[in-house]
Amino acid sequence: MDHLVTARSMFGLNMGVHIIFATLGVGIPLMILLAEILYYKTKDKDYELMAQRWTKGAAVLLGVAIPTGTIAGVQLALLWPGFMEIVGKVMALPFQIEIYAFFIEALFLSIYVYAADRISRKMRIISLILVAIGALASAVLITNVHAFEGTPAGFRILNGDIVSVDPWAAFFNPSFFVTSGHVAVSAYTTGGFVIASVAAFKMLRARKRNPREYKFHHKALMMGLVIGGIFSFVTALNGHESMQKVYEYQPEKLAAAEGLFETQDHAPLALGGFTDEKEQRVKYGIEFPWMLSFLSGNSFNTVITGLNDFPRDYWPPLFVHTLFNGMVIIGSILILVALVGVVWYKFLKKKSFPKIFMWAFVATGPLAIMGIEFGWIFACTGRQPWVIYRIMRTSEAVTTSANLHILFFLFLLVYIVLVAAVALVLVFYFRRNPLSKELAAQAD
Repeated sequence: MDHLVTARSMFGLNMGVHIIFATLGVGIPLMILLAEILYYKTKDKDYELMAQRWTKGAAVLLGVAIPTGTIAGVQLALLWPGFMEIVGKVMALPFQIEIYAFFIEALFLSIYVYAADRISRKMRIISLILVAIGALASAVLITNVHAFEGTPAGFRILNGDIVSVDPWAAFFNPSFFVTSGHVAVSAYTTGGFVIASVAAFKMLRARKRNPREYKFHHKALMMGLVIGGIFSFVTALNGHESMQKVYEYQPEKLAAAEGLFETQDHAPLALGGFTDEKEQRVKYGIEFPWMLSFLSGNSFNTVITGLNDFPRDYWPPLFVHTLFNGMVIIGSILILVALVGVVWYKFLKKKSFPKIFMWAFVATGPLAIMGIEFGWIFACTGRQPWVIYRIMRTSEAVTTSANLHILFFLFLLVYIVLVAAVALVLVFYFRRNPLSKELAAQAD
């Protein structure tokens, strides 16, 4: 592979793995907190047991998120020294604060896990609130560096030197609130649907064999669908605001996302298909007339700048249209599935779900994770060729060290082993500690 492509692939591999564990590390603690609150309110011991079992899984996921996050920090310094030079002088603040956020998360998770039988129920809930705050703050602070890459602020470059540095202006860059909000609500969406997915799968297995387990998983399913559904809808609203920020600050990224080559008002929104550069259009897609203009600027008259108005070397890769569509379609499916599930159970008062519904619920967890991956790849690839938009190209930031391809394959091997080990540990633990055993202990 080309040197730059190898460096990007290596860092992308790390982030592609890390983002799964980091996202669940934000979403699952919220589900644990809500289960504890439901137990406190209803005294239904099923919710207490949910919190206990989910905590075991969250601890394993956190144990993997830490080293993959550490590797990401090492790779930033190793692969992107040019980028880190600017970040070190301008944007070091979130890195520094993130350490304290992680300490809060780890400290209070330890208290919740190891001192649960020594503290009151209210103190357990307070501990979990601080765990959730620490996890969210950690994710938001690191994500802020990504926001800064797309909308840099708080410094100038004069004669090659970084001057007029304002760390707080860099921290609260124009896309900080939208980007951090998107990370938060999409993580909560994923946490809810992963819980719903596992619960639905277990319900399919326990439907006739064990009615008591079925009832337990049914409660977890409904909880996951409600939380996942609420936050998937909020994610869609936040995504609309994110799109408007892209229109304002990264117009070529928006044009590439929609395969728009010519500048125009009343621009159509293209859903599906793929971008054909030769014919300069989206082939096999469905066009919604005028909608891109309206969604970008709240007016059908909004002028959308096409790719042909930018230098060719400013264009992002045109496959970002597919990534953007994948993210939007997955989000829409998740909203629909959650809505159908809640209406079927809460409003139509049906006690069980058809098998086709159950398999749709099982699919929500993998779909939510795919949506996270599509979103992150779109966000980072759509910013190319810039590592800091309109200030530093990715090719200018990359290391000059040779033989990166060897490191790439070594990291690939490490992550294959790591992901396999996590899956085996989770399967082994929950097989050794089956739900039936804990429900029997609860009854006794």
